[in-house]
Amino acid sequence: MTTALSVRQVLTLDRVLAGEPEVVAGAGHLDRPVRWVHVAEAADVGVMLTGGEMVLTTGVLLAGDPDAQAEYIRSLHRAEAAAVVLGRAFPTPPDVMRRAAERCGLPMVVLHRPFPFAELTEEVQSRLVRRKFAAVSLSEAVRTALTGLITSGAPLQRMLDEIAGHAACPVVVTNLAHRVLATAGERSAVDDVLRDWERIARQAGGSEGDGWIRAELGGRGERWGRIVLCGYRGDAATGRLLADRAAEALVLHRMLGGSAPSWEEQSAQSLLTDLVSGVVPARQLLPRARAAGLPVNRRSFVPLVVRDGNPAQLDRVLRLLGLPGLVADLADDATAVLLSLARDQDAQALAEHFAARLRHETGARTTVAAAAARTAWDDVPGGLREALHVAEAAADAPADPDSRPALVRLRDVHLRGLVRLLRDDPHVQSFAERELDGLLCGADAESELLPVLRTYLATGRNKSRTAQLHHVSRPALYRRLEAIQARLGVDLDDFEQAASMHIALLAHDAQQR
Repeated sequence: MTTALSVRQVLTLDRVLAGEPEVVAGAGHLDRPVRWVHVAEAADVGVMLTGGEMVLTTGVLLAGDPDAQAEYIRSLHRAEAAAVVLGRAFPTPPDVMRRAAERCGLPMVVLHRPFPFAELTEEVQSRLVRRKFAAVSLSEAVRTALTGLITSGAPLQRMLDEIAGHAACPVVVTNLAHRVLATAGERSAVDDVLRDWERIARQAGGSEGDGWIRAELGGRGERWGRIVLCGYRGDAATGRLLADRAAEALVLHRMLGGSAPSWEEQSAQSLLTDLVSGVVPARQLLPRARAAGLPVNRRSFVPLVVRDGNPAQLDRVLRLLGLPGLVADLADDATAVLLSLARDQDAQALAEHFAARLRHETGARTTVAAAAARTAWDDVPGGLREALHVAEAAADAPADPDSRPALVRLRDVHLRGLVRLLRDDPHVQSFAERELDGLLCGADAESELLPVLRTYLATGRNKSRTAQLHHVSRPALYRRLEAIQARLGVDLDDFEQAASMHIALLAHDAQQR
């Protein structure tokens, strides 16, 4: 692949300007690339061309022959010449040549002062060689940098940052449905692209122009995405080369990804993590959500969280139910699901339906934590944090699978949810340690007595159920309860003292988690 100057650029060179050039035809086609400069006086020069040449001629052999002049222009057009420059034989261009060039859209230039063609040829050829060398150097630099990142196991985002650094423009990776999987570049420029992504996606999917350069991603005869340089300001051929090198590296990166999350999963994870963290205002993340394919106009958003969930399974359930949404792993073994529903849909019923279908598909007693539906996008981060809180509080509940509902909300976690919210308060920490000190300092506390106390209080001081869950006889349970009361100095039959122990134990468990 080579780079080229345009006819317009050639005409602005100092050596050319010395010849006082005048464009007399084809002025609307001056951005044609000039691949080479060719000096020729032959009337049948067209058969010697391969396309993209700027032809320099004195026109001596054409003077006085209108038919030859018209055929000369037509032959250049058939050969896809970039332009024709006439020397001193034609101080005033023949009308027949000018009209023919205008019809063909072939730029025709007349030099009004004597001009040594050799100087122009030397100038243009040297510039073309330098540009070609620079393009090859850039190609090798990009290939070396990206190969190094691949071998070091760099993530996709680091690869795209490197590409955007070379391109000096926003870079977008999409799937075949034009959904944005990843972006790189200056944040404000990327946001501008994403705000108008629907139009840009159509443009990027068709003919290229104005710096929109795309390259297909795929292998073994199958395409699965594309990379788009959005508004590349350099030479078009250099941009094409850069996009191709980037595509080669991204295909290799994906092939070597192994068990790493897919690009679609990474995209959803990045968006939902930014929403939960609150580091980036929700309003600034709206273009990313829209470009990722999430419906956002006049919608209700239902945040869900599943502990130890499988993103692939959750996404499959979404598709089975025909519910649009994003799925991603967050920190601490939590998987988030953000549903996007029409405002006339029953958000609570659909959340319950999703939870029930997930249990049916997985065959496990999976519990889905749900926050109340949000109708404003700015409220979605708070909803995700609420669902995370509910999921964590529900995870602290007694490990009796038969008692776990398919869907839990904030109102279902009661005291356990409040204690979890306050778990980092120093007063709460001190209270838990003080109340449970007699058990926490014992060597057998965690192995025997503390679990018994936890179950006894969680079951509402039901001795039969506690003995059953711990697989011990009633007399053995009584001995353990007596040991617990002796160590703690409390009477578990007293409601207030038992409640104090229960709260302290909830706080202790929340802190440990």
